Amino acid sequence: MSYEIKDNSGSLFRNERKEPGSKQPDYSGTVKVNGTELQIAAWLKEAKSGKKYMSLSFSPPYRKETKVAGDDDAPPPKKGADFDDDLPF
Repeated sequence: MSYEIKDNSGSLFRNERKEPGSKQPDYSGTVKVNGTELQIAAWLKEAKSGKKYMSLSFSPPYRKETKVAGDDDAPPPKKGADFDDDLPF
């Protein structure tokens, strides 16, 4: 994120890539409440009475998983790998 979010505030942005009929939010963004950063999603809805409103959802921020070097890079241990191969017997 390239801007600072002040406490107890946030921003919503229109989802320009939403496909008609999908369950993706119409708007999404980030808020900070009491020092905790959250993702916010909003859907434009219409009540049975015809009154329009926004349905909101808050969740922990999405964090892309990062691999730690060496976690998956090493091949699995060979069978009997806990023995010293330098022993003559």
